[in-house]
Amino acid sequence: MRRLIARFVDDECGATAIEYCIIAAGISIVIVTAVNGIGSVLNTKFTDVSTSLK
Repeated sequence: MRRLIARFVDDECGATAIEYCIIAAGISIVIVTAVNGIGSVLNTKFTDVSTSLK
């Protein structure tokens, strides 16, 4: 029983998975922020072009 508990405490596989999830979440937040900013700029440009064509 003592060996089983020691092996469970020493196992770091779950910690590695959690670290990868945190990294993936951080990268996805950066991507969403960048795409949102680019989308706003493009929307403004297309609106200006549409207004100037009328």
